Amino acid sequence: MGQGQSLGNPDKDPTKKDQNKQKYQPPPPPTQMGKKKRRRGAETSTKLPVVAPHTKCKLKMLRLERIKDYLLMEQEFLQNYDISQPKADDSKNEMTDEKTIDEIRGDPLTVGSLEEIVDDNHAIVSSAVGPEHYVRIMSFVDKSKLFLGATVLLHNKTLSVVGVIDSEVDPMVNVMKVEKAPLESYSDIGGLESQVQEMKEAVELPLTHPEYYEEIGIKPPKGVILYGEPGTGKTLLAKAVANQTSATFLRVVGSELIQKYLGDGPKLVRELFRVAEELAPSIVFIDEIDAVGTKRYDSNSGGEREIQRTMLELLNQLDGFDARSDVKVIMATNRIETLDPALIRPGRIDRKIEFPLPDIKTKRRIFDIHTSKMNLAEDVNLEEFIMSKDELSGADIKAICTESGLLALRERRMRVTHSDFKKAKEKVLYRKTQGVPEGLYM
Repeated sequence: MGQGQSLGNPDKDPTKKDQNKQKYQPPPPPTQMGKKKRRRGAETSTKLPVVAPHTKCKLKMLRLERIKDYLLMEQEFLQNYDISQPKADDSKNEMTDEKTIDEIRGDPLTVGSLEEIVDDNHAIVSSAVGPEHYVRIMSFVDKSKLFLGATVLLHNKTLSVVGVIDSEVDPMVNVMKVEKAPLESYSDIGGLESQVQEMKEAVELPLTHPEYYEEIGIKPPKGVILYGEPGTGKTLLAKAVANQTSATFLRVVGSELIQKYLGDGPKLVRELFRVAEELAPSIVFIDEIDAVGTKRYDSNSGGEREIQRTMLELLNQLDGFDARSDVKVIMATNRIETLDPALIRPGRIDRKIEFPLPDIKTKRRIFDIHTSKMNLAEDVNLEEFIMSKDELSGADIKAICTESGLLALRERRMRVTHSDFKKAKEKVLYRKTQGVPEGLYM
């Protein structure tokens, strides 16, 4: 039975199991036989050779000096080799890339405004002379400079965005900023003590000491309008304010806010007040405000409608939701009766300062200011001109003094006489009342 079982299961035979088991074979010999090759890398190349003998002696010093000379020679050779070898011309590659970008951009470029960013590669832009377009943003454009309202460069055919204008400020607003303070001061203003006091209270004091108004519990005026006859010192007082205060002074004429294309005028007004808020404390002086602030009426003219849109944007900036405590507005006009009531109402223009024609005391002060540096003869009697009933403004008095000096120079005299003042006064009054004589231009 036992043998039958063992014959029936040949796999369990121990002798056959040993025969099927593979014999031990040694690992194959290494392919590299003999001496191990020395590595030639950075570690072995910088390693100095062994110098014998090891003891300090003159022979060792001579061998070390020889190694030193060899290393110096090797260093000099490597330096000369680096200089003589042509370097990788990165500048040429950059120039090639710039040239390729310029070719893609084309010439000339269209200036547009970014209205909306759709995704990383597409945007909606508009130009001053056309509708809005859905265009592509080129891959070489710095997308970190893109924001709503940014000025972008567009391809002249496909209108793709190919560049961004870095300047965030409109160039016209940069021109409006007064870099150098005017030379006129309050001492150059003859009379007008009450007007100067009101200007200081409404403009200077809120910028220098706003805590005074907080203690009283009132808000300082937002704006001031100067009105009166021509030549009564409105612009001169604004120059004196710019000279006395350390605030940023932005001067703009009302006609500069009227632009050719639709929307450019309101955009310029927004840019003006945005720059004024960034440079706060600041003063915005708008001369000849009647150019854009006239009364509104129904008109079919596109130009009149654009002027009214510019005025509406000015109204919005004066009393919008954004509180501007450090921005003061000064306006000047000769015709306050033509201005829109919404522009000069309290809350927008809180103080109206009138500049009347000078009285006798003011005339004397103005004559003293303009004749202080003149060489006058002994027969000059200024009281005759001061006490006269003629309606002379401050500009007329300055014109009389200047004209009298010119008459003295014409006769090669270094002193101004009384007759020169009389002739100058007659000439100034004639030009003021009669205008240009007839027959002057034939």
